[in-house]
Amino acid sequence: MDVSIVIPLYNEEESLPELCEWIDRVLSGHKLSYEVILVDDGSQDASWAQIEALKGKYPQIRGIKFRRNYGKSAALHNGFAVAEGEVVFTMDADLQDSPEEIPEMRRMIVEEGYDVVSGWKKKRYDPFLRKRVPTKLFNWAARRVSGIRLHDFNCGLKAYKLNVVKSVEVYGDMHRYIPVLAKSNGFSRIGEKVVQHQERKYGVTKFGMDRFMKGFLDLLTVSFLTKFGKKPMHLFGALGTLMFLVGLGMALYLGIDKLVALLKHIPQRLIADSAFFYIGLTSMILGTLLFIGGFLGEMVSRSAAERNSYEVEKEI
Repeated sequence: MDVSIVIPLYNEEESLPELCEWIDRVLSGHKLSYEVILVDDGSQDASWAQIEALKGKYPQIRGIKFRRNYGKSAALHNGFAVAEGEVVFTMDADLQDSPEEIPEMRRMIVEEGYDVVSGWKKKRYDPFLRKRVPTKLFNWAARRVSGIRLHDFNCGLKAYKLNVVKSVEVYGDMHRYIPVLAKSNGFSRIGEKVVQHQERKYGVTKFGMDRFMKGFLDLLTVSFLTKFGKKPMHLFGALGTLMFLVGLGMALYLGIDKLVALLKHIPQRLIADSAFFYIGLTSMILGTLLFIGGFLGEMVSRSAAERNSYEVEKEI
């Protein structure tokens, strides 16, 4: 099979018939075999009834229905688990992602050897202050932290080699960072394509301003996990040792200064009256706690079943 398209959806009954007809027209026109995996993330409208009806019209459609709303990452995770196409696409169900982009993005994967191709909605039709400005700030921070030079991490239209989606675990709100997770698993050929952004035709957006705060927090999480997930002592141990040494240096300075003053019979105030005493003491306590945290994290990591789980690309 050439293409799998994983489409998470929540209350999108109006757009589904038009979307499936559009996908079929484009991919059939390019003579590509395909499957569409529609993941109903606990919709409260008639979305599942639409999926059942569309399944009768388009045999390529597969449907997954959640009992309640779990979020986009959960929907993608389950869609990836059953995908079988050579190239796996993700796209939104609201008709803002154009299926016309699929053939070229597939070609970039198959012919140019990219592991991931991300869409870039260079011209957006979203509200300026509510979505476009926060999105620019978010993408700037994501580029700086991850080192991946993508302009649009939030774009729902992305293409992956099949083995990429089978190797990453998407959970929480990590769907924005699948390229980062892929890179951490050794899939470093990540490309980008300018794609057309459509104005929303039906319904309302499911995302509020809170998603940007969650996005920044998730960025810190995924950055930590990819760099220190299997070696937490390298971060916490180093920070703890540094803080402890700073505190110890302050304590030694105060102690030596007090001792010299006593030997020379110079009047000296109590060590506890100095602000450096409390700063040094706090630094040593925090440094010790960080070191212990890193040590415990290392113990947990070493006890994990997947501690020696590595991706093997080839073997002869």
